[in-house]
Amino acid sequence: MSLQGLDMFQKNIQKNIWENRRIGITGASGTLGKELSKAFRSKGSYVVGLTHRETPHRAQQSNETPNKWVQWNCGKEKELETILTSLDLLVLNHGINPGGNLNTEGLNKALEINALSYWRLIEIFEKISLAKGENHSIKELWVNTSEAEIQPAFSPSYEISKRLIGQMVSFKYSSLTKDQRKNFIVKKLILGPFRSKLNPIGIMKPSLVADKIITNSSKSSKTIIVTPNPITYILMPITEYLRELYFNFFKVRNK
Repeated sequence: MSLQGLDMFQKNIQKNIWENRRIGITGASGTLGKELSKAFRSKGSYVVGLTHRETPHRAQQSNETPNKWVQWNCGKEKELETILTSLDLLVLNHGINPGGNLNTEGLNKALEINALSYWRLIEIFEKISLAKGENHSIKELWVNTSEAEIQPAFSPSYEISKRLIGQMVSFKYSSLTKDQRKNFIVKKLILGPFRSKLNPIGIMKPSLVADKIITNSSKSSKTIIVTPNPITYILMPITEYLRELYFNFFKVRNK
């Protein structure tokens, strides 16, 4: 088989994986959210865009936008429970970046949006995923913690919030039993700098990042890393391994 033929074969496999699956994306009106929506829809998925902004008018929708828009606000995650129940995959991608400002207000806002609202959605989706029932199916969660989880992002509040949710997701994964992990698949998105409103000087194209995320999602690893920085590919697995050892120590001790 030629290289071109192999590439087409891999793309067809990817399309079959995501066809007719229901995908929910928070931050769907942002740069990466838009590109993920476009990429998933091109593979036959039904995309629900979750946004804090006013939902776009139907006339503004196209094959490159979510099939359905849902407006929500941090602190009201419980209102999304019905929507979350219908999803096969939830991508937590919303967030803010206060920049280099050193003030309590910016930090509180970053913690609420980038970490605490994520955690509330994770808890709700976990409960749904592990519930027993006739229509029970395997559900998947992707959490965008970004490269800022382990490296500087020149934004202290952003870094603190991302490191917090990064550790919380590691904690959640470690707390699951082997059987629970079969029904509730948890992955982190560790992304390098891509061009967006939050980062206008990012060096990666958001469309490329979205495609790489989906392509690499088929791997068994619990991290999906997309970055030009080779150090991240070394540091992130080591960080996750050490965290797992740490959390497993307490699991064994508490038995």
